[in-house]
Parts: sequence; structure tokens; C-alpha cells
Amino acid sequence: MNTTTSVPAVPPAIEPAPRRRAGRLKRHERRAGLLLVAPTLIAFIAVILFPFLESLRLSLYKFTIDMDKPAFVGLENFRRLLADGDTGVVWINTAIFVVATTALTFVLGLAWALMLNQRFKGRGFVRAASLLPWVLPTTVTAFLAAWIFNGQYGVLNAILLQLGLIREPITWLAESGGAMAAVIVTKAWLSVPLFMAFFLAGLQGVSQDQVDAARVDGCENTGVLRYVVLPHLAPTMIIVTILGAMGNLQAFDVIYALTQGGPIKSTTMLSVEVYKQAFQNWDMGTACAVGVLWFITIAIPTVFYLRILFKREA
Repeated sequence: MNTTTSVPAVPPAIEPAPRRRAGRLKRHERRAGLLLVAPTLIAFIAVILFPFLESLRLSLYKFTIDMDKPAFVGLENFRRLLADGDTGVVWINTAIFVVATTALTFVLGLAWALMLNQRFKGRGFVRAASLLPWVLPTTVTAFLAAWIFNGQYGVLNAILLQLGLIREPITWLAESGGAMAAVIVTKAWLSVPLFMAFFLAGLQGVSQDQVDAARVDGCENTGVLRYVVLPHLAPTMIIVTILGAMGNLQAFDVIYALTQGGPIKSTTMLSVEVYKQAFQNWDMGTACAVGVLWFITIAIPTVFYLRILFKREA
């Protein structure tokens, strides 16, 4: 009896892809990536990096309109600014404005978002109309605010007089406290739609099952808000607060259009001080020094925002 032993067929070895082709593919992908990033990189260098480096360079020089060329003075501009009492006033004004405006915008934006998250007739129209302050040009809003806070024929004085809350008109924009309050309220009114949009987007992610479970446990509306809604919105609150502070630190147009930094520097922020040094005192060196300090101030909340953002992505 013949027995034959069959040897299993060995599958042909798979040849690895040529390394040369893979190398060309990687180089092609790298070039494509660089081409996609190049416009953003060029814009960043032209709009942000180069102006900052040039401002940093000029901050080390004394350069006024009556000088033929700038004279190097080192850190003298910074030393003079830090020793000047008016600089302290500008820093305090900026801190008050940023903290008060961010807090007011936060409260109003959250309250408005909670209201718009409810079901009622015409909700879509109200949501769209709520974005109007954000869409209007800032200068237009500033002129409207100037009319509202006008000491002679302003709407605010007329309402307060009708209600009997004041006996005579208040010159809001001519008094230090009134001017700061007017600037804060106006900037908050401009920023409320942005905060509202962030909060409203966060509210869409609140689980209805958790809300129902909280109500079964006996929570009223305040309990649901405290134990379910606000904890869910906590990450959004942190990001919105930092973004709001960054935006308020950069505010210029609404402040200058409404008060020009007055009366007596009571509403002069870092942004307004840069403009005054550059285009009223014609001192470019000092203006650039203030601009560098302003940039560092804005960079602080930016770093916190980026750290939180990277942690969330990780």
C-alpha cells in the first residue's frame, strides 16, 4: 500500500512595500501640511508676532514726533511708567472694569440663557433678537449709550425722575463713578449675547434623566439648578469667564467713543492709555511700553485658558 505524504504549500512571502515609495509619500504629506499651515503662519507673523517684536524694540527707545530718529534709553520708559502715579490709576481702572464687566456679563448671560432654554411661544425669535447687541457696530452702541446716559435729556434720568428715585438729573458721564458705571453697563450689554450663546449651548447637554431624577428626589427648580445644571455648566463657566476677561482687557472702541477715558482719567484703561500716549502725546516709545505691559496682562488669562483647553482635549 503506497502512502504519500503531502507537504503543505507554503504561501508566498509578502514583499514589503518599497521604502522609497513610503518616503516619497511622507514627504508629500509633509509638504501638503506645510502648505495648509502656511497662510495662518504668515498671518500670525505679519499681524501679531512682528508688531509685538517691533513694539518691544521701540519700547526701549525715546521716540517723539519732534525727533528725527529714536534714541535708545533701555528700560527707562518702563521705569518711568511704573514710578508714575497715573499708571497706578490706569491699572486700577482696568482691574475694576474687567472684574465688574465680566461679573455682570456672566450673571446676565447665564440668566438669559436659562430663560431662553425654557419652552415658550416665540422662543426662536427671542433667541435671534438676543444677538442684536452683538451684531450692532460698537460705535453705534456707544452713541446709543451716550444718549441713554446723557445728563440733560438722557432716557435713564427721565425714567428715574418719573419713578421718583432722583430729584434732579444726574450727569452720569461727567462724574467719575457714573462714567465708569456707564462704560461697564454698555460693555456688558455688548457681551451678554456671546455669554448667553455659550451657556445656552451648554444647557443643551444637560441630561433630562438627571433633571427628572432630581425632581423625584424632591428638588425644586432652585435645587435642580444648583445640583444638576450648574455642575454641568462648570467647565463652560470657567472658559467663558476667561474669554470674557480677555475680551474686556482688549476693550477700547466702546470706552473711547463713550468717555474718551475721562473725566480726569477715571475711565482710562490700558488700551486707552496706549492711544493717548501715541496719538495725543505723540510719544511712541512710551506708548509701546504701555502696549507691552498691556500684552503681558492679556497673556495671563490666555495662558490659563490654553491650559484648561489642553487638559480637556487630553
